[in-house]
Amino acid sequence: MNRQRALDSIFLKPTDRIPHWESLSNPAFEQRLTGIDPWGHPRLARERMLELIPQDVGSVPISDEPLERASDGQLTSVDSNGDTRARWGAGLTERWDHGKEFKTLDDVLAYDPAEHMDMSRSNIVGCEGIDFTLGIDELASQRQLAIDGMRAATGERSLCMSGFYNTLFMWPMVTFGWELFLETGAAYPDEMKRLLAGFAERSRKIFQAIARTDIEVVTSHDDICYAAGPVFSPTWLREFIYPYYEEFWGYLKAAGKKVIFICDGDVTQVADDIFACGADGIRSEPFTNWRQIAAKHPDKVLVGDGDNRVLATNDREAIEHMVRDMTEWGKRCVGYFLCCGNHLPWNLPPEAIEHYFRASERYGQRK
Repeated sequence: MNRQRALDSIFLKPTDRIPHWESLSNPAFEQRLTGIDPWGHPRLARERMLELIPQDVGSVPISDEPLERASDGQLTSVDSNGDTRARWGAGLTERWDHGKEFKTLDDVLAYDPAEHMDMSRSNIVGCEGIDFTLGIDELASQRQLAIDGMRAATGERSLCMSGFYNTLFMWPMVTFGWELFLETGAAYPDEMKRLLAGFAERSRKIFQAIARTDIEVVTSHDDICYAAGPVFSPTWLREFIYPYYEEFWGYLKAAGKKVIFICDGDVTQVADDIFACGADGIRSEPFTNWRQIAAKHPDKVLVGDGDNRVLATNDREAIEHMVRDMTEWGKRCVGYFLCCGNHLPWNLPPEAIEHYFRASERYGQRK
């Protein structure tokens, strides 16, 4: 609804109300709210939705071409390559059968990321058709073109951001799969360092390229945590991962950009280190102890303590109680965003989402 409100909060300026930053992928809610079929007119529906609800971070689709309609009973789909993908809003997720080309640990140890820099035809999640052999200026021009398109479509309705999904930790996970990645990381530290250094060559170019664009806020994604906390120990992360974060985010900070780290799970144990590496904020999930982090870091952007499991009950009293609790402490944190950190997916009751936004309007006013 308000691009400037989101930007002000990220730059720690006072705002009239707590802004929203939601991952909203619920076509039924979109149609209920706007009266426009989001399958038939995805751009028109999103434009209207962002005019009606306080969703201050987001973007409008560039195209209004109709989407292939999925039924509410359709949970997965198999594409032409035989890959199974799950339902996600009015579309499908990326493929998630990571590492199917790698059968053994020897396959992993024989891999050299430097020999696979052109990922433009890869189906690995997060590559987005990127050719990492290109120069930084060319990559920056491509990214700026995408940013300009998002902004033109979205206007002042909400704040558009740019970012990168595979900051570093994701690269071996989406390339080798979880089991081989974990085995290599735990038992073969020297080889893991070699592989991460190779993957870092890809990410380094992307962050240097984004630093040359005029985007104000950059998201840097890595799922270093799950619901129980860090996947590897904080000590391991400090040795293998964080030096690269400090480097990559340093390019962005030098260009005057704000950096928001995005991670699944419970980030309570890693938040101090993430901020020490240079992040201006964290977006994660309700498993995190957000109040504990806010007490130590009141000058940071914090996003994600709302819980979609409360909305799934469709219990108005429970939803209202959650929003009151979020806004009660969120008003004291200038960089706080209302957000269901585990997303607002397609299978939530649309009336529950509507009540969530209405409650936030009542309780989220700072003045």
